Amino acid sequence: MAFYRSQVLVCGGTGCTSSGSNDILHAFKKEISKHGLENEIEIVRTGCFGLCELGPVVIVYPEGAFYSRVKAEDIPELVEEHLVKGRVLKRLVYHEAIEEDRVKSLNNVDFYKKQLRIALNNCGVIDPENIDEYLASDGYKGLEKVLTQMTPKDVIDTMKKSGLRGRGGGGFPTGLKWEFAANQNNEQKYIVCNADEGDPGAFMDRSVLEGDPHVIIEAMAIGGYAIGANEGYIYIRAEYPIAVHRLEIAINQAREYGLLGKDILGTGFDFNIFVRLGAGAFVCGEETALMQSIEGKRGMPTPKPPFPAVSGLWGKPTVINNVETYANIPQIILKGAEWFSSIGTEKSKGTKVFALGGKITNTGLVEVPMGITLREVIYEIGGGIPNNKKFKAVQTGGPSGGCITAENLDAHIDYDTLVSLGSMMGSGGMIVMDEDNCMVDVARFYLDFIKDESCGKCTPCRVGTKRLLEILQKICAGKGTMEDLDKLEALAYQIKSASLCGLGQTAPNPVISTLKYFRDEYIAHVVDKKCPAGVCKGLTKYTIMVDKCKGCSICAKNCPVSAISGKVKEPFNIDQDKCIKCGLCIGKCPFKAIIKK
Repeated sequence: MAFYRSQVLVCGGTGCTSSGSNDILHAFKKEISKHGLENEIEIVRTGCFGLCELGPVVIVYPEGAFYSRVKAEDIPELVEEHLVKGRVLKRLVYHEAIEEDRVKSLNNVDFYKKQLRIALNNCGVIDPENIDEYLASDGYKGLEKVLTQMTPKDVIDTMKKSGLRGRGGGGFPTGLKWEFAANQNNEQKYIVCNADEGDPGAFMDRSVLEGDPHVIIEAMAIGGYAIGANEGYIYIRAEYPIAVHRLEIAINQAREYGLLGKDILGTGFDFNIFVRLGAGAFVCGEETALMQSIEGKRGMPTPKPPFPAVSGLWGKPTVINNVETYANIPQIILKGAEWFSSIGTEKSKGTKVFALGGKITNTGLVEVPMGITLREVIYEIGGGIPNNKKFKAVQTGGPSGGCITAENLDAHIDYDTLVSLGSMMGSGGMIVMDEDNCMVDVARFYLDFIKDESCGKCTPCRVGTKRLLEILQKICAGKGTMEDLDKLEALAYQIKSASLCGLGQTAPNPVISTLKYFRDEYIAHVVDKKCPAGVCKGLTKYTIMVDKCKGCSICAKNCPVSAISGKVKEPFNIDQDKCIKCGLCIGKCPFKAIIKK
């Protein structure tokens, strides 16, 4: 075994990869070879570190120097200074990680110090394509423990005592779901991983699969042993090529090591896993639609009962959990139910991973104990709202969730609290909005998404979401009436109560929550014919202030539709009928003579 004096971790998650981390990796290898340090310095491509806003990210150990927004052209200097001369290259170190003359531990940086990484334990730490690194991090010890020391009932009892609830949105107790399937008298049963992450702004499951694919394989094998299944399926959308690639590598490695397949660890337990690619249909995140798709049918929900644990994939008992749920299981087995249940709140145990995005300083992936407040996540971990803007709302639960306002910033994050506020935990998207967001437009955006993603099987969802969107579009265009607001609210509750599946039942939530908390904005659109945030183009007007215009003609030259005219050295004018409200003129005017009303 080789021992290295330094280890360089390069983020290989989708975000950093898209901004050039592969080029950085190659540049490091080239420079290390150039200096003849191949036997002293190890270069490792990892999964996501979490601070996506600062990517590409590089961490150099043993110092723990956290380099951010690194470029390939920086690597020769970084190698020369840090790895050859032993001096941290301060100009690239994340500003919060520098404390006088020393490098601060990552755990003491604001973004990380309130986090507790369980599901993300190995992400950004190990090479996801190397099973030996997973094994060195206690990988597959949980599987070994259940196969050699525990009965299936022991495993299920452990899961029940841990209090782990499904992290895919519904929050159903995991141990109870497993128990239902285990009690079915059937020779063929299935374990399924739902990796069809479709919420706009959500990337939790993708990051786990990219950074620690073996943890999902191990957890599914543990689940298979517990319920009596010998076959598992991972349903993942094809838009996640890096995750799919690493999953396939991990599955093949596990088979080679005898951790998948026949007679695992000589215990007589057989279990195998297969990957199935989804085509990106949001509705296939619903468990019955997902199973239909795996079976080769059109992904459409089916009525429940029967529930999958009784009659699921090909009519056999099936357990379906999402990626984050599985990512907790090996550690629960190794550390015990009491350890996990000691974290979080009375009814919401453990941690939750959130994809923090929108109008937030630190965009990225965070994992926090249940019970932490929204304020702590947004202001302490997320760094608050950029440009000193005022916080307006946070959307949790994706399109199926709702908006939470400033008056509830001190609410504790758990399943029941979020539901009581008119939102939901969902899979873990957390989109922050500031004073420049129009809440009517936010509702319109989510309904536009949901309308397109409806499978069309039931009328309330197929037709109802379209009608909701039409009313919202009418209001955003300045043509709405007070009667439309009444129709909007009534229709939202009708769709919620009459739709077949969870997608349709939660589709109106963005409308219901924004009407509840921001009705004044709706009324401003309808009565005053104004968009307070200046977002809705149908209610926005760009005007040139005569006293400030110098007649330079820069705005006219840059207008894409020739809506601005006038004579040089005289005030120009905007033709409101031609103006497309693109805002380019405001950005180009050197005299700040154009305003948006």
